[in-house]
Amino acid sequence: MIQPHASGGYILDELVVGMVAVKQVTVTEERIGQFAEASDDFNPVHMDEAFASRTAYRGRIAHGLLSASFGSAVVGTILPGAGAIYLSQTLAFHRPVRIGDVVTARVTVTSIDETSARVVLRCEALIGDEMVMDGEATVRVPRRRRPARG
Repeated sequence: MIQPHASGGYILDELVVGMVAVKQVTVTEERIGQFAEASDDFNPVHMDEAFASRTAYRGRIAHGLLSASFGSAVVGTILPGAGAIYLSQTLAFHRPVRIGDVVTARVTVTSIDETSARVVLRCEALIGDEMVMDGEATVRVPRRRRPARG
């Protein structure tokens, strides 16, 4: 398990297949509301308990992309970190996430293309040991750090 790089981000030469980073986030009413505001997705399955209780989920669930965004936070702040640019992302959702759930976002380096400075990452979201979402991201990673301004 790695920690954020002291510079804020890993450069291409510092990455190794198999590196793993995790972040735990608790899903709250406030986070769901903020995500709805940011995304303009006010689907009542996320926002209205009375409506959601009549669905197959038997209650409110978090936006799937809210859980996916926790993986984005790992990519942007830990592995690879600052300077990484998303190029693509696949996602598969396996079970709903609810208010109060603690989601563990786990990102693993699965391949590195030194020619294109692209890195493929396995992205997973779990509640306990249960997979709620997984997918694959391709990101571009800086080859070198910018010199400090003086």
